[in-house]
Amino acid sequence: MALEATESHRCFGGTLTWYRHNAATTGCPMRFTAFVPPQAAAEARPVLWWLSGLTCTADNFTSKAGAYRKAAELGLVIVAPDTSPRGETVPDDPEGAYDFGLGAGFYLDAKREPWALHYRMASYVTSELPQAVFAELPADRSRQGLFGHSMGGHGALTLGLKNPGTYRSLSAFAPICAPSQVPWGEKAFAGYLGDDRGEWSRHDATALMRAAGDRSGFPPILIDQGTADGFLDEQLRPHLFDAACGDAGQALTLRLQEGYDHSYFFISSFIDDHLEHHAAILRQA
Repeated sequence: MALEATESHRCFGGTLTWYRHNAATTGCPMRFTAFVPPQAAAEARPVLWWLSGLTCTADNFTSKAGAYRKAAELGLVIVAPDTSPRGETVPDDPEGAYDFGLGAGFYLDAKREPWALHYRMASYVTSELPQAVFAELPADRSRQGLFGHSMGGHGALTLGLKNPGTYRSLSAFAPICAPSQVPWGEKAFAGYLGDDRGEWSRHDATALMRAAGDRSGFPPILIDQGTADGFLDEQLRPHLFDAACGDAGQALTLRLQEGYDHSYFFISSFIDDHLEHHAAILRQA
């Protein structure tokens, strides 16, 4: 469980550090980055967990999102884990596809072999990683927010909806909103979980929202979606989640950003808005 710092840099008055640790949930070493703002020298600060998308590692958000100037201003810790287990013993898609296996953990606990031993990203993100972070970093357990992109937006929405007492604020960039109904999700769910679509619904943000009942007391969710995103209609389908939120009374701000695509250029353009969104809610937590 002990964290090994492998690289660290001064950043906007705080520190940005790459960590490595042996994770029991995934049965392999895991990497993540953590930004600690300057205010943490005096007190534990709110923490945001960022979940990245398909093909990404712990480095994509860290290097490309441009989040740390605003995070330092707002006094936010940001932790960005990897997207899947990795290593010589960890199985990959036998066809080497980008949307299953390494880099494509889908933030769930797999039930089918050979994936069940290592692909336990839900338990890693919601349990083991926080235990390690709270033991060694000045992050406030009572003020946690969750956000992510694409596959990671799916992870943020589903894990956030299933753990509302843990995560007080939620947002996403171009999330896979209804994975049970799109090719990325159908492939991943069949591979990791099997053919029971009832089990799939437990990992589908739209289905979870439809099963939630009255959600009017939960803070607003923010989603940004580019209109020039090539995955919008086939894989993401935010309109389905928007409709489910409306039926459940869940406040959702869905912003369609004209001309933006699926890249980190899109994310970096609106990341400050998301950090402000989380900070405003977590100040009241």
